[in-house]
Amino acid sequence: MENQGPSLDDCLKLLKGERDEQRLAGLLLATKFCKNDDVDSILRVYNALGNTFLDRLLRTGMGKGSTSKSRQDNQDAYLQLSVTILAAFCRVSNIASSDDMVKKIPLILEVLSKELGASLVEECFEFLYLVSAAHTDGSRILYESGGMTVLASQMPNLPDGSHTMELAMKLLQLTTSKLSLDTITKEYCSELSSVVIVLAKQFALLHNALKFEALHLLSMILSSIYAAPVHETLRAMSNLTWSTYLRVGVVAVLQNRVAPDQRLEALILAESVMCIAGERWLIGQTNSPDTQDPIPADRCTLLVLESSRVEIAVLLNDLAYLKYEKIKDSLDAESVLLKQRNLGIAFSLVEKTIKLISSVAEDEGNIISDTMFTKIITGLNETVGLILEYLRDAKDHGQHKGNDLLASVRIVGSYLAETPGACNDKVKELLGYMVLVEGEDEQSSFSSVCFLLPMLCQITMEIDGCRLIASSGAYKAVVECLIRLVEEDGGTVEENGPIFLACDTILNLLLKREEIGVHMDDSYFIRLLGVLSSWAEDAVDLSSTMMAASICSLILDSTSEAVLECHPHFTRNNLTSVCHLIRKSMTSYGKDSEAEADLVQIVVSGYSRWVDRYPRVKAAVEGR
Repeated sequence: MENQGPSLDDCLKLLKGERDEQRLAGLLLATKFCKNDDVDSILRVYNALGNTFLDRLLRTGMGKGSTSKSRQDNQDAYLQLSVTILAAFCRVSNIASSDDMVKKIPLILEVLSKELGASLVEECFEFLYLVSAAHTDGSRILYESGGMTVLASQMPNLPDGSHTMELAMKLLQLTTSKLSLDTITKEYCSELSSVVIVLAKQFALLHNALKFEALHLLSMILSSIYAAPVHETLRAMSNLTWSTYLRVGVVAVLQNRVAPDQRLEALILAESVMCIAGERWLIGQTNSPDTQDPIPADRCTLLVLESSRVEIAVLLNDLAYLKYEKIKDSLDAESVLLKQRNLGIAFSLVEKTIKLISSVAEDEGNIISDTMFTKIITGLNETVGLILEYLRDAKDHGQHKGNDLLASVRIVGSYLAETPGACNDKVKELLGYMVLVEGEDEQSSFSSVCFLLPMLCQITMEIDGCRLIASSGAYKAVVECLIRLVEEDGGTVEENGPIFLACDTILNLLLKREEIGVHMDDSYFIRLLGVLSSWAEDAVDLSSTMMAASICSLILDSTSEAVLECHPHFTRNNLTSVCHLIRKSMTSYGKDSEAEADLVQIVVSGYSRWVDRYPRVKAAVEGR
């Protein structure tokens, strides 16, 4: 018994001593009793020591206390001891949640701004995490005391996968979950971007639970509606190693067995990265800069596409059940919204894959092998077929409104713009329905038609396509869309791609009108005549003038001035605009560029056919 070491009671007596030397000796001894799971001993030591001495010891270790030479000489030791015992105390939640501990957060952050050994850094982070998690105001105090700045400066120096890195990540998780990400992004955009770079490396290199912690943080930060400033900061960086790390991590998750929510987070992250780095991120270097194991450049593309396709198939099936089969009274609106959001992410990834293979096929087809290209096209065909089935189900149930339906139309339009002949029978059946689909908060199908315009323009180059648009009634929606586009354009010619797509579609349709053999309602075209002529009358861009004039000339071919004057949607001012437009386009005859020559010819030949039915137009053109 005489050979036994000091007991806890001996330690407590020293801690309660009158002199600091006794308390220091007791504190050094206390480190032997403050074990992680010995809550009772930790509480007894803490109560015996009291906060006042501990606070004074910490400040002395920071150089804020006594200036006596002996204490200056032992400053580093005091700092180490105080932080070590603070971290030990805070493993007891009752201590960690005390106001005395939360008041020390700014001091510990200040300690981290100094050059420290690895063990002291770890204990500082442990204290910060334990107090921030336990105290209701912990995260706020941490943030307001410059916690984001400390995290951004410290994390790049922490060993990959270390316990300290784990604590830093948990602190970041606490901060972003308890405070507004909008505020954090606005106030600490640069710091948040630096943290993302560190997290990207952890996501790529680690093969434990911390990998998924990094994935969760990355997907949350980069997919946030407030993430635009962070995106801009990352996009402007000359070193894009972070994007390679993210690709490596995404590939690792998608090619292994993981939980469904982890797979979905990897897809969310992939979609966010492509918003920053573009679609070609999918075919970049897929081996980590820290390893030499090459992975085929198209591996990421196929994994993302196949995973997205699986998500789409499951989500479409779930949504169809929830919307059309489940009892309405038990319908979970929140569940539907979540599934629609996840569907939107999977759709976006498929759409980005479509854009990628389109550009690669044109520029650098050898980046994706022929075998892989065939697999991608086959997969896209199957998925677009599923989406069309979902739209047909909605049509059969009389549904034409919903963000999921609008997103479905968008992806169908994106794919068919590249491969107009795909899913031909289903498209024929559903075209008239698709141009009527509206978003949840929309009052018209304008967006749907805009999504379909590239495909509609493509198919009207052939007579069968024109016949489909005419017989399905889709031409009415295209005319309405073009009217809205030119009315909102206000006479400018900037960003007028959709206008020209709609014009090309209508022009193709009118040029083949006789061959189509399907009746089309002239009242739609007469309304377009007035709006289009007013829009293009004073256009400074010759291509806008000639496109509008050629369409107007073809519309005039099927009616007369007398009919126009009686039409409720056509005014005398409209007729004046038509006169000015035709005169302006006719004066270009012989002076036009090669690009507008065909359009001028349409106007001139049309004029010769219908001029006698339009005395005011004839007078304007011929100067009478």
